[in-house]
Amino acid sequence: MHTYNSTDLEHDNSSEGGYTPYSDRIETYLVPVIFAIIFIVGVLGNGTLVIVYVRHRGMRNAPNTYIFSLALADLLVILICVPFVSVIYTLESWPWGEAICRISETGKDISIGVSVFTLTALSAERYCAIVNPFRKLQLRKLPLVCATIIWAAALIFAAPAAFFSSTIYHEIENNYTIIYCSPYPETWDNYAKWMTLTKAIVYYALPLLVIAFFYSLMAQRLLASTKEMPGALHGGQGEAQAKARKSVACMVLIFVIVFFICFLPYHALEVWYYMSPTAQSDYNDFTHALRIIAFCLSFLNSCVNPVALYCVSGVFRQHFNRYLCCQRSALHPTCSSRLSRTAICETSFRSTQRHRCNRNPTESIVISNYDYANTKKKNNIISRNSTDGVTIMTVRDSNDFMNDVNEKCIER
Repeated sequence: MHTYNSTDLEHDNSSEGGYTPYSDRIETYLVPVIFAIIFIVGVLGNGTLVIVYVRHRGMRNAPNTYIFSLALADLLVILICVPFVSVIYTLESWPWGEAICRISETGKDISIGVSVFTLTALSAERYCAIVNPFRKLQLRKLPLVCATIIWAAALIFAAPAAFFSSTIYHEIENNYTIIYCSPYPETWDNYAKWMTLTKAIVYYALPLLVIAFFYSLMAQRLLASTKEMPGALHGGQGEAQAKARKSVACMVLIFVIVFFICFLPYHALEVWYYMSPTAQSDYNDFTHALRIIAFCLSFLNSCVNPVALYCVSGVFRQHFNRYLCCQRSALHPTCSSRLSRTAICETSFRSTQRHRCNRNPTESIVISNYDYANTKKKNNIISRNSTDGVTIMTVRDSNDFMNDVNEKCIER
């Protein structure tokens, strides 16, 4: 990810008033405040996600493994990059030296690669969960393997930044020289142009096309499964089950939309600047302001995902409240149809008929007997989920089991 170049300096030299001292610029005081908020929210949010995944075994399902990988990537860019790059629009020269320049540029590229590749893998995993929900029981280690491959690929794509990033000296006026950090060698004329275009394709355009493809297939499958669902299951708990299964896919879609919004201005400006022959002469105060906005948005992405999870996931909200606000919440001990009281971390998309009766405030029971991907009836699947997410699954052939559970729910 290219954050620093001579664009701003060339704009200062070509502007009518000449070079504008940093003390007279509004971004000198605004950008550090924004980055301080990004740092605090990002460390607390992503750090909590990592703690939740590590401490609670029941949270280590397929989508949460990818979310854990996302949180690690965001923590990487926040801890390694944000403290250093926050001074780009505050100090006139890069003060940290060439070593920190390379570490910062490499860390950003690794984080971006892990984020976009993980979102792509998440969209594929969600589609596979709908088409073949029980496959995750046979391939439990697949998400961990995929996450490892994603990090390895991100490291490979970040290698050019590690090798070629350097500090460049730029003379502006009155023999005054400014130092800035750039991932592009100054002596390679076309390197910056083609590397910028490559990053826009690999880190943005191509993954979004793949994600759009999987979500279009996912939408078709969900619509088809709704039509195939028996009439008795279209309302009540069957409908609630379907909504619970779709919630995880919606959560991933929110992550994708946030990523799309945060990086669209950045990639658009970079491609325009390096590919347009008149970009330097056309660079003005408006494009300069857009560049600052794109700069802040690209780092804002690293702290938004925990906030989105808090808003859309009841289970994650409980864990956030527990670790950040010291609030210990428990599931309601009575039968309820509210989705927030079901096992949200369950992501199989398998069943459409659900009966819930909590034996104690920390448990919920889920009974399933219908397969979205197949119109044939399946054996009843009973899973018990505690607040720690531990799932105990058994299979029963008796058709009378649901009636027994209903009676127990009524008695309680």
